[in-house]
This record gives sequence, C-alpha cells and structure tokens, in this order.
Amino acid sequence: MSNKTPARSSDQVLPDPDSPAVTTTDGAEADAEAAALKRAKAETIGRYVAMFFMPLVMVSMMISGYLGTMHAPAPHDMPVAVSGSAPQAQAFADALEAADPDAVDVLLVGSDEEARGLVLDREASGAVHVADGAATVYTASSAGASQSSTVTGMLAPQVLAQGLTLETEDLAPLPTSDPAGLGAMFLATALVMAGYLPFSVTLSNSPELLRFRRAIPLLAGWAALVAALVWTVTGPLLGVVQGHNPEVLGIAWLGVFSVGAVQLLLTRFLGPMAVIVAMLLLTVLGMPASNMSMSVYTMPEFFTVLHGVLPLPAVGEALRSVLYFDGSGVGSHLLVLGVGAVVALVLTLVFDARKRRRNPDAGPPPVTVPSLHGGPRPATRRWRYAALLFFPLAMVTMMISVMLGAMSSPTPRDMPVAVVGATVDQAQDAVDGLDRSMPGLFDLRAVGSADEARTQVRDRTVSAAFVLPSAERPSATLVTNQAAGASAKQVVTAVFGQVAAGQQLDLETDDVAPLSTTDTMGSVSMYLAMGWVLSGFMIIIVGANAAPSSRPLRRLVPIVAGWAVFMSAVLWLIAGPITGSVSGHFWPLWGTGIVAIFCVAMFSAVLERLFGMLAVVPAVGILMLVGVPASGGGLSIYMEPEVFRVLHEILPMPAAVEAIRSILYFGGDTVGAHLTTFGIWGAVSLALVVVIDRFKPLRTGSVPHEPDADEPEPVKELALV
Repeated sequence: MSNKTPARSSDQVLPDPDSPAVTTTDGAEADAEAAALKRAKAETIGRYVAMFFMPLVMVSMMISGYLGTMHAPAPHDMPVAVSGSAPQAQAFADALEAADPDAVDVLLVGSDEEARGLVLDREASGAVHVADGAATVYTASSAGASQSSTVTGMLAPQVLAQGLTLETEDLAPLPTSDPAGLGAMFLATALVMAGYLPFSVTLSNSPELLRFRRAIPLLAGWAALVAALVWTVTGPLLGVVQGHNPEVLGIAWLGVFSVGAVQLLLTRFLGPMAVIVAMLLLTVLGMPASNMSMSVYTMPEFFTVLHGVLPLPAVGEALRSVLYFDGSGVGSHLLVLGVGAVVALVLTLVFDARKRRRNPDAGPPPVTVPSLHGGPRPATRRWRYAALLFFPLAMVTMMISVMLGAMSSPTPRDMPVAVVGATVDQAQDAVDGLDRSMPGLFDLRAVGSADEARTQVRDRTVSAAFVLPSAERPSATLVTNQAAGASAKQVVTAVFGQVAAGQQLDLETDDVAPLSTTDTMGSVSMYLAMGWVLSGFMIIIVGANAAPSSRPLRRLVPIVAGWAVFMSAVLWLIAGPITGSVSGHFWPLWGTGIVAIFCVAMFSAVLERLFGMLAVVPAVGILMLVGVPASGGGLSIYMEPEVFRVLHEILPMPAAVEAIRSILYFGGDTVGAHLTTFGIWGAVSLALVVVIDRFKPLRTGSVPHEPDADEPEPVKELALV
C-alpha cells in the first residue's frame, strides 16, 4: 500500500494564489467594481443636480418673465389714428406726440370712417376724431379691456388739455356673457397647455407612442377631444362663449394640434428638456406677447415681433376675431398655426430619417417614469395609457373650468364699504338709500367718523369709505386702498363716482396706500407668491422622480430647508435687482419666503407619497388654479364667487400674496397671521408624511420597469421612427 495520500478534487482546482492568472482576474474584478461604483456615484450626483436644476430654471424663468414684463407696463409705439379737419387733427397729433413721443405712433387719416375702421381691424389701438370743438375717442374693448383703458387714459387728458369736449365710444364692446374679455384668454391658455403637456409626459412613461405614424393620429384625436371639452365648459356649462361653435371648435383643434406638433419635434431634439423650452416659448414669452391680458404695446418692444409668430398669440387672437369681430382678421392667425404645424411635422420626419440612417437598430428612448402613480408599473398598457390620458385631461379641465369660472364675471358682490356721515344715523340713512339703488353689490356699513373709516380702509377691513359732504367739507370723499387691490379701487371709484354725479356732488379721492411706480398693476405680490409656491411644489415632484433616494424624511427635511433658504433669496434677487419690481424689504421677504416654500413643499410631499407623479393634478389644482383666484392678487375676492372668500383665509397662495402686500405697503402688519397659516399647513403636512411612511413602503429607488403583459420587447420596430 502506498503511503501517499490522494489529492482531494478541491485541492486539484485551487490555483496558486501567487500565480499571475489569479492576480489578473482579481484585478479585473476590482476594476469593474470600481468602475461600477464610479458610475453609480456619478449617476447619484447627476440625479441630485437634476433635482435642483430643473425647478431652479423653470421657476426662475417664469417669475423673471412675468415680473420683468408686467410689474409696470407702459405704452410704447401704440398705434393711434387721428382724423378730423386738417389743422385741428394735425394740432392734436402734434400735442399727443409731444406729450410722450415714445408712447404713441400717430396715424393721421382722412376721415372718421377710416379711423373707426382701423380700430375695428385692430390696426390701431384707438382713434380720435376732432371736429367742431369736440373730440371723440374710439376704442374697442373686445380687442383688449386693458388696452382700451390705456388708450383712454392717454387720449382723454390731451383732449381736455386742448379745451375740447370729450366724448367716448366703444366700437366693439364686450358681450354681457364675457364682460372682462377673459374667455378668449383662458381658452387660448388651456389649449396651448393641452398641446405641449401630453408629449412631455409620454416621452418619460410610454415613448413607444411617439413613433411618428402613431403619434400623429393620437395627436389629432387628442386635439378633437380637447376642443370638444373646452367648448363644452366655456359654452353650455359656463355660458361665457356663445355662438360661433364650428369656428371655436376648429380653432381649438388646430391650436392643440399645432402646439403638439411643435412639442413632438422638440422632444426629438431635446428629450425631457423639451418641457423647459416649451414653457419658455409658450408661457414665459407667449403670455406677454399674446395681447390677451395686457396690450402687447405695453410690453417690452420685442414682444410685438413675437406676437406675430408664437402660438399663444395666434390662438388667442384667432378666437378673439371670431368671438368679437365676426372673423375679421382670423386668417393670418390661422396661417401661423398651420405653417407651424406643417414645418414641425416635416422637420420631425427629417430628424427621424437621419436618425434611422445613422442607427438603423435604435430602439425607443428609455422609460424614466415607469409609473405615474408612484407604484409598480401597470401590468397592461390599457391602465398605463389611461393614466397618461387622465393627467393632461384633468389639468386642462381644471384650468378652463376653475380659472374661467372664478373670473369670467368680475362683478362686486357684498364688497365691504364704509359710509360716513356727520352722525351714524345720517350715515345709516345713506346706507339704506344706496342699498335700494344697488342691492347686492356692496356690504355698506354706517360709520360716524371719517378717521375711523380711514383706519378700516387701511386695515383692509373694508375696501373703501364714502364720506358724505358736511358743513366743513362741502364735497364728498372716497377713501380707497389701491395697494390692497387695484381692481377693487377701480370698481368703487367707478360706482361711487356715478353716485356722486347723480347727487350732483363733487367727489375727491384719498388713497391711503397707493401702489409704487414699480408695481403699477399691483401684480408683484401675486407673481412673487407664485414663485414661492412653485418652488415648494416643484422640488418635491421633480426630486421624487429624479432623485428618489431623497424621499426619506430624514433626508428630505434638510434638503427642502436648504432649498427654501436658497430659492427665497433667488426670488428676491429676481424681484429686486434683476427686474426692479421691489425695492428693499430683503429680510422680511426672505424670511417669509423660506417659511412659505418649506411648508408648501411639505404639503406637496403628502400628495406625492399618496399619488406619485399624479400628485401634480391636486397640487396644481389646490395651490395654483384655486389658489390664484382665492388670493385676490389679480381680482378682488369680492368680485368672485363667494367660496373664494372662505378659501382666502385658508389656502397658502392667499397667505403668500397678503404677506407680501403687508411687507411692501403696510409695514408687515399682518405677516404674523399669514405665517401662522403656513405653519399650520407645514406642521399638519409633516405629521401626515410621518403617518403615511409608517403604513406605506417608501420607494427610494427607481420604479422597476418590467414589460407590460401585453407589451412586446423593445426591438427595432418600437423605435420612434
């Protein structure tokens, strides 16, 4: 028997640890592991950069655009026609140009009829006909209520300065169903949103739908659905748009299809970043250039050029033409939409063809948002596509119904106004008489002291005070508060001016808090508040998808706190040094902005944990689409449905607007109460996040992407081309 022990099989396969082969293998594995760690670290950094970069760019771009163009609009090169006898017309034109050469572009015309025609064709913003010691100012409020007011404000002082009798005539008054002319504006805004929103989400969730031969029929059907929706809401339901049904439906379809075609092209070139370019072109530049809310001749000069090429102005002006001017001038705006759609589709085909030649085996783009609701990807395409349809449809429905429903008929309803007499009894007698003559418009309150009434106006307890004449003061006085709401001041000035004229009383005005020269519309508080709210909302929605590892509360709270500090400072820089909308007030605005952004972010985190990316729908609905009308920032809450007065005391957006107003104009007198509102929202939301995290597993990584049960593997035929 041999004394040698047989070698074990395991011993036979174990190599010498010092051999070169083992060193090479271990080194390769180590290098691969290091490379993988490096890629993972780079991906994590990239995700966090995207988490902050996207909200920073989108919020800064929007607020800079709005504040930069709308904080103090002033007329420039506004076309005004002047007609009449040659010497008188020339003298008036010379005086008008001498008063402010940059404000007007005077067009001398030969007849009154020609001047009126220019106004009706919207080639002139207004006109003056001078004859026989009188001057008639022609405007067309259907071409823009703000433009009509601007023209009258420029021309009337010149008429009176030359000793002429002033007459005014509105050649195209707005219909009673749309007294503010907001129908076309909100219709156009909703249609443009419907055009660019779907493809932005589809690219991340279901890119196979963006193949050209599939995307175009889907876009055509989507445009038809949206056209029917907005017509139903604005027509039969709200009664704002009346008549012209085929024209409105056709313009709506073409508007959605054209914007969607351009967005399809942008997604080819820019991928997910296309949404930023779309926001820049359609909202940041499109709204000031639209001529819908404010005259384009009061915006910076290059917007008059953009007015002729961008889709939002084209959709809005086309709707305005058919709704108010029997279709006059609609052709040029439809041409912009048609040419834009054709060019975008042709360029998309060219892009696809070049990509197909360069990489014939290319598949579809990667799915970066597998599930819109934040859970597992739906098992079938049917549910996934249903979520894709619901998201933009809900946004468009809310936009057109809530915003237009709140602001379409801006009529005072129980607006609080103090009436001051020599005694309370005298004031009460006046209140009783005024209530009988204009029931329901005002909540008139008898006050015995002018000083007390003035204090109530300054404290925003009442919107204005009407002080009756007395032995010491033979004229009536209207005490107003422009900084508390420019629209409310306009209403009370117009109504009580008529009251005083009817009683043959001279009326003096006393504004306790006039707006500053850098905030002539009173809109700075609303746009800055929008910046706060959007900053808090977007950091949560973008972060949950771009960097889901940020979602645990122990990470989220310090991230959001730092973001709030940073963005509040950025927004002050935009409002202050960059756009010149605000002068000073850094510390109170910065501090209040920090609290507002943080608390809005916590509320958004609750919705995001419950609904995933679909949280955009309730968040935008509550914070913006309901919050803006309830804020009183653009329109007095006493000129909207009564529910918004209740929401004014509850929602974050009104708290933000009123806090900014208080800081800018009233020494911060009510900031504490609004900080309490934010604190309640933030504390309750933070508690709800804790509760939700205890019962619902928290996703900290990307949602796994498994193919749908009825979805083929992503092979060549699923490429975008």
